[in-house]
Amino acid sequence: MNLLRPAEVRTLLQLPLFMSRIPCGSPASVHDHVEQRLDLNELLVQRPQSTYYIRVSGDSMKDAGIDDGDLLVVDNGLAADHGDIVVAAVNGEFTVKKLQLRPDVRLLAMNAAWSPIVLAAEEQLDIFGVVTFTIKAME
Repeated sequence: MNLLRPAEVRTLLQLPLFMSRIPCGSPASVHDHVEQRLDLNELLVQRPQSTYYIRVSGDSMKDAGIDDGDLLVVDNGLAADHGDIVVAAVNGEFTVKKLQLRPDVRLLAMNAAWSPIVLAAEEQLDIFGVVTFTIKAME
């Protein structure tokens, strides 16, 4: 049986990309022509075989711009480094946090109301990928 993994199924959907930036302050004229077309798959997914999406809950990462309900693009083919936002499991419990490797290994919330996760010697930390993009819905 030949099953396709979801990452192997690609749909090309190129939408207009206006190269002129639009200010968030005072109104300005916008050019009427499309300068190129953009497929979000090409922008957001560099390695389809190692990329997945995950929806987050909670507010522990709000100061990193990750809010409740956001969709994260995660690449488990990247080596996690100091300062990366990662999907991790501590003793099998999943979380999204900022990885600190120096001077000790811990997982940092990006919200002052949450304490860091300091790993005890007997605790197991598994990294399941590095967050590469956050996709937000404007409600």
